[in-house]
Amino acid sequence: MSVDVVTFGCRLNAFESEAIRRRAEAAGLSDTVVVNSCAVTGEAVRQTRQAIRKLKRENPRARVVVTGCAAQTETATFVAMPEVDRVLGNTEKLSDDAWAQTRAVFAGGAVDPAAKAAVDDIMAVRSGAAPAIDGIEGRARGFVQVQNGCDHRCTFCIIPFGRGNSRSVATEDVIAQVRRLALNGHAEVVLTGVDITSYGADLPERPRLGTLVRRVLAAVPELPRLRLSSIDSVEADDDLMIALAEEKRLMPHLHLSLQAGDDMILKRMKRRHSRQHAIDFCAEVRRLRPDVVFGADIIAGFPTETEAMFQNSLDLVDACGLTYLHVFPFSARPGTPAARMPPVDGRVVKERAMRLRQKGDALLLQHLQNEIGQRRAVLVETGTTGRTEQFTPVKISGGAPGRIVDVIVTGHDGRRLLAA
Repeated sequence: MSVDVVTFGCRLNAFESEAIRRRAEAAGLSDTVVVNSCAVTGEAVRQTRQAIRKLKRENPRARVVVTGCAAQTETATFVAMPEVDRVLGNTEKLSDDAWAQTRAVFAGGAVDPAAKAAVDDIMAVRSGAAPAIDGIEGRARGFVQVQNGCDHRCTFCIIPFGRGNSRSVATEDVIAQVRRLALNGHAEVVLTGVDITSYGADLPERPRLGTLVRRVLAAVPELPRLRLSSIDSVEADDDLMIALAEEKRLMPHLHLSLQAGDDMILKRMKRRHSRQHAIDFCAEVRRLRPDVVFGADIIAGFPTETEAMFQNSLDLVDACGLTYLHVFPFSARPGTPAARMPPVDGRVVKERAMRLRQKGDALLLQHLQNEIGQRRAVLVETGTTGRTEQFTPVKISGGAPGRIVDVIVTGHDGRRLLAA
């Protein structure tokens, strides 16, 4: 084994893991497992700790390095784990110097506890520069980081303290990286970040996300498909709406950070949109792009949530016409305002999350049924699986990973489309 990277959490983590692996290998590390952690929920941190223990049992002689958001926000937790040899913060994990120092620390044999952690103040970071990579091993689509961090302080969220304040990548650098991936054969590129709809606020010309999207598509005509990661609808700008209406290479799939469907809960979350705004946004996008499909994050059992408030979240799913639901049972994060609010009984939280997931399963089934007979362009992910323009999973008869193939949807198996 040289360097193995285990990734938890978001697409941005997946993107960064590839850069981590290359930097660690370039520094000369070997027999090393890097765990790129997630801190979005307490369960994510628990799973990270559990995975570390398992990895050490399976590879007792391997060095274990923990990095990512949980390493940034809960450094002491991982320093205290005997299975962990080194803890790197979110800035350090992309630093060549930090990996060279890590090799030097390991070369001395047993790690001095005082040298175990290298985690700087993430709030002091101002640069939006992102690593340039040629692709992610095992993934058909390319990813380009356009932004990092978040300036908002939702009461349930610890991520700004793991990622820092919002920093944007220069438009020219984004275009250059998208072009690089397209020329390397990637037929689809995803623009990713922590809060990508805040893009540009810290750049001299203050471009918006929609401006970036239109410039990328104009500058890289050889790219067949451009996709967006999760967006905040309240920050969607006019150029983004124009791009959705006019740019067919911008894929008709938006994943929305909605979180709840009740106005009082949204206020207690310190979200910046209302229930009606979410409904109006989805209706307007669907008017501009009738083939669009929406996904959304929704939290079940946020503190003080009554049954009536939860019902508003259930009803919002239909009002917005959502198809893909990412359901999160509320998980209190120490240090956040929501952790001090009156909690909902844990059994009720689980039951509400189950009802939301059942709703999501029914809506996905309806979507799959409606797709039968449609002609779709599928990005092949493996020899027999891929994704349509709307990001719907599909089983196909075959194809080269990374290529786009035209298919006719012939049926579904309850979770994915079947095509010929």
